[in-house]
Amino acid sequence: MRIALLSYRSKPHVGGQGVYVARLSRALVDEGHEVEVFSGQPYPDLDPRVRLTRVPSLDLYRDDDPFRTPRPSEIRDLVDVSEVLTMWTAGFPEPRTFGARAARLLRARADEFDVVHDNQSLSYGLLRIPLPLVATIHHPITRDRALDLAAAPWRRRITVRRWYGFLTMQRRVARRIPRLLTVSRSSAVDIVGAFGVAPGAVTVVPLGVDTTVFTPGAAPRVSGRIVAVASADVALKGVRHLLEAVAKIRTEREVELELVSKVDPAGPTRTLIDDLGIDDIVRTRSGLDDAELARVLASADVACVPSLYEGFSLPTIEAMACATPLVVSRTGAIPEVVGPDGLCADLVPPGDSDALARALMRALDDEPRRRAMGERGRERATQTYGWPAVAAATVAEYEKAIADRRGRGNRETTC
Repeated sequence: MRIALLSYRSKPHVGGQGVYVARLSRALVDEGHEVEVFSGQPYPDLDPRVRLTRVPSLDLYRDDDPFRTPRPSEIRDLVDVSEVLTMWTAGFPEPRTFGARAARLLRARADEFDVVHDNQSLSYGLLRIPLPLVATIHHPITRDRALDLAAAPWRRRITVRRWYGFLTMQRRVARRIPRLLTVSRSSAVDIVGAFGVAPGAVTVVPLGVDTTVFTPGAAPRVSGRIVAVASADVALKGVRHLLEAVAKIRTEREVELELVSKVDPAGPTRTLIDDLGIDDIVRTRSGLDDAELARVLASADVACVPSLYEGFSLPTIEAMACATPLVVSRTGAIPEVVGPDGLCADLVPPGDSDALARALMRALDDEPRRRAMGERGRERATQTYGWPAVAAATVAEYEKAIADRRGRGNRETTC
């Protein structure tokens, strides 16, 4: 099968989109399919067998120069003009403008592909591509918007609403795509409610983990080390509550936190670390590849996922694959991912720093229980979340989309 896999931005080693695109495309080519990834900046790191077609935006949100104003010579067409104007008026244009650019490319090459798979852009441009279409929604961004609005001072709420203006487009487009994929039952329920799609249009295909990379380490674990992975420094990830919990724990025992996240040196997370006086026991790092991340996860006594909501949580199954026991929030899809409470993770109410501190202390103080939870987590990750099974389930949805389109074409011809 010839597959066009679309992603409007694909950070290589952080955030769900780039990781998902890289791992799914590799699993698909392992199964004998041809995959070409169409991506805006930042571009993903792909298997050499996967072709990358760059769909360059104006790159207005690059890490070293966010919200930059492009030079006049960079403006190529009206799509670029729209991208700049949307940014200047506090909106986020990338899903819409990427879709317009990708549609232009794919309309010219429609005979080269059997199916198009969109990853989370849900752009108007998708509806102009004359090919069978499948889209993945990891979770509805309405959740992010609600949490950002709740955390924003009242003066900023207008700009927060404007930033999430692309959600109107995503709702409309989602209702017109006959086959939607998502990563958990929890996300499926949220998508139906938030986007108004038919329940039968959403199929659950979980994310996978490479259990040959994410594996228990040979080196001893570092006593008292907690590790957490946050794909973005935003309220949704609950890092504030983890930092407050760590500050409580250090009053009773030695502890250290490895926070894998790109933390703004002048942002709220760094400020809170300094205010809590825990800068000596908190290490932040980012840009790790899979092997480096696996080593960090396998080095810790406990992994923590303090998120206020997750549509799936890839770091959770990566920690499980490394046989690292977890303390996680009882929210979104996380309970679904880890299984029954105490199997391989302790679940706590989201946003409760005191409960998080108690659960982490309990884990740190009981080495035999940690070891047993880690072994059960490794077993669950290996048996439930393998990429070959994810690829096979995804291809089954491609085949249905192709058959659906062929059936519609036959009906139109008959009429």
